[in-house]
Amino acid sequence: MAALPLEGLSAIVTGAGRGLGRAEALELARLGASVVVNDFGQPGRDGSGEASAGPAEEVAAEIRAAGGTAVAHTGDVADHQQARELVQLAVVRYGKLDVLVNNAGILRDRMIFSMTESEWDAVIHVHLKGHFNTTHFAAAHWRERSKAAGGPVYGRIVNTSSEAFLAGSAGQPNYAAAKGGIVGLTTSTALALARYGVTANAICPRARTRMTEDVFAAISANPGGEEPGEGRLDPLAPEHVAPLVGYLASPAAGRVNGQLMVVHGGMVAIVERPRVAAKFDAAKETFGFEELDGLLGPYFASRPAGETFGAAEVLGLKRG
Repeated sequence: MAALPLEGLSAIVTGAGRGLGRAEALELARLGASVVVNDFGQPGRDGSGEASAGPAEEVAAEIRAAGGTAVAHTGDVADHQQARELVQLAVVRYGKLDVLVNNAGILRDRMIFSMTESEWDAVIHVHLKGHFNTTHFAAAHWRERSKAAGGPVYGRIVNTSSEAFLAGSAGQPNYAAAKGGIVGLTTSTALALARYGVTANAICPRARTRMTEDVFAAISANPGGEEPGEGRLDPLAPEHVAPLVGYLASPAAGRVNGQLMVVHGGMVAIVERPRVAAKFDAAKETFGFEELDGLLGPYFASRPAGETFGAAEVLGLKRG
């Protein structure tokens, strides 16, 4: 019988008590990984309510009931020390850490002119700092192992960004900024850890979860906002995203590094890094106002209004 793709590997999935994280943890376990299921367990998608061990424990129990290996961790990844303890748990329980999937997050949506400092800080704290905290301790673990081994070791990081970063989201300046920061963190990490045998990639999943169900219900122009017909898997089900995470966590994806991918409903799109759309040179040593207006004004006036949202058009999003 052929070995499972992740057999003998250990993984951490953050925010794995519900939605995307749960589907990802179940998929990694199905592929043979031993999983640390992390979830702080607060009931509110805005990070409100009392923390609970319930969600993480339930998913870990579900994995074990299916014949897999899993343990729950209920710490807050946005807390530096608790993130350290999460990585240590994987190392102590399974002997090493091989895969880190960062998924934990919250929403506190508000237009930029109405957003409070605390709403900004909370989202940046959980998403961006949470990704940094776990990545920091996992990277230190892999670097130490690589030094001891005298060469590369096995390591995979899958981070969670969003199309809110790619195409903008008017009522989510904190979320869009955090998700953009995660892409920067991912590409920097990919370059820094490649020498140790570690890859780092980011996904932009489109999925109907507790965090997004009202968003998709409100976007009637998006086919993804429609409810699936009877007997059909929801095009926005998290189960469409989990297989890509499983693949990126596997040895088969050893050459995939520093990439950003959009995934949903049986579709994966590899996003190119930004390219120069046009270039203008000053006639003299530096530009003057009139020269810039004479070059840039006609250029932008000649472009269709939607072209400035190139990523949105490619990915099938709508303005508005």
